[in-house]
Amino acid sequence: MKGENLTQVTEFILLGLSEDPGEQRLLFLLFLSMYLVTGLGNLLIILAIITDARLHTPMYFFLANLAFVDICFTTTTVPKTLVNHVTGHRGIPYAGCLTQTFFFIWFAGIDSFLLAAMAYDRYEAICHPLHYATSVTPQLCSLLVGASWFTAFGNALTHTVSLSRLSFCTHNKVPHFFCDLSPLLKLACSDTFLNNLMVNTVGTLTVIVPFVGILVSYSCIFGAVLRIPSRTGKQKAFSTCGSHLSVVSLFYGTLIGVYFSPTSSHTAQKDTVAAVMYTVVTPMMNPFIYSLRNKDMKGALRALVTRRPLFTQ
Repeated sequence: MKGENLTQVTEFILLGLSEDPGEQRLLFLLFLSMYLVTGLGNLLIILAIITDARLHTPMYFFLANLAFVDICFTTTTVPKTLVNHVTGHRGIPYAGCLTQTFFFIWFAGIDSFLLAAMAYDRYEAICHPLHYATSVTPQLCSLLVGASWFTAFGNALTHTVSLSRLSFCTHNKVPHFFCDLSPLLKLACSDTFLNNLMVNTVGTLTVIVPFVGILVSYSCIFGAVLRIPSRTGKQKAFSTCGSHLSVVSLFYGTLIGVYFSPTSSHTAQKDTVAAVMYTVVTPMMNPFIYSLRNKDMKGALRALVTRRPLFTQ
């Protein structure tokens, strides 16, 4: 083997979404707009929940945490993409790439666990309404959020440390707009069997297990709702779950499609488009989904924007 092939790369080149200058300008404006909408929308959700005493419930506590994580999740990838478009330099240092990978996996994992916690909250509220206040306590909510952060941190650290032990020789062009785990593993010139094994085992903890928990929760919820005699009661129960199910479908649909579908069906373009969906589009849509379908949230946002005091009837 030639000496140059033994040289560890010090920088990766992010190829982005397009090589065409015209498309790059359009993508820059699109990503900038979505990033600003994501930040502003989720920040308004957090402020509305903090300032409105009517929203100091477990469901909105989880939603405020989800909004904060979505801001962090998007900030992990989009600003670097915008800088690359402005400067024309697509390089990212080796250490910076590993750091971006770590935070991306961390916040994605937190999102996954929080969505599962929100499904459990809806399960208790609809299936056991009389015991809801005693079963879903502030202490339990804090414990679930803390466990989400801690477990996702361990998962991200495990993957990042394992990734740092790989050798990257002459190939340093990443067919993506950020340092994602999957395309980086394909660039490694050392054995990635252990890394791929960890993606399919440890990675399952933060994706499949919460997803199965959500499916089980909503199976019980649908069974309980169908037993409600009144049509109005059924519609009210389903309306409280519709927003959450929409977000779950967007997030898990693309995430599972990228990381748990057969590798033969993967292409760099398909994976990149799917990554845009769950890293940019889903965090941007969450504030709209949760606010437009929720009267209490719309009232709190209206009061926050107009700076009018809130009155409780």
